[in-house]
Amino acid sequence: MKREHHIEPGQDTQRVVHVLEDRLYEYNSNRIGAHDGNLFSKVVQDEKGTIIAGIAGWTWAGACEITQLWISEDFRNSGIGGRLLEAAEEEARSKKCSVVLIRTYSFQAPSFYEKHNYRVAHVVEDFPRNHRYYTMTKALR
Repeated sequence: MKREHHIEPGQDTQRVVHVLEDRLYEYNSNRIGAHDGNLFSKVVQDEKGTIIAGIAGWTWAGACEITQLWISEDFRNSGIGGRLLEAAEEEARSKKCSVVLIRTYSFQAPSFYEKHNYRVAHVVEDFPRNHRYYTMTKALR
């Protein structure tokens, strides 16, 4: 007898996302035999301990993805972004990664990444409307 399944809203979306990420990591790792995944984060704090900038992402199977990079508006153009990128790249090198991937919008910082030797790998036009969505990569040495 075939069981009927019902699709319903997740009650705790953050928990659902974590469960899905964990299951996908397990599947992907088992498929290619790479079980070396690590999350990382680096932050800059002010004198009160408030985070004013940070970067986060993961390393796995010889690659690194930077999933978040944020700098408080008061501290942009101060060099913090470049230093955070360097810190993430050093983390990636320490995990034997040969490439870094980052995604950004045209209204965010594609030129910032290009200045740091990231190259456009793919562009989705008109996403969001009237803008572009970039996938950028950098080969690590």
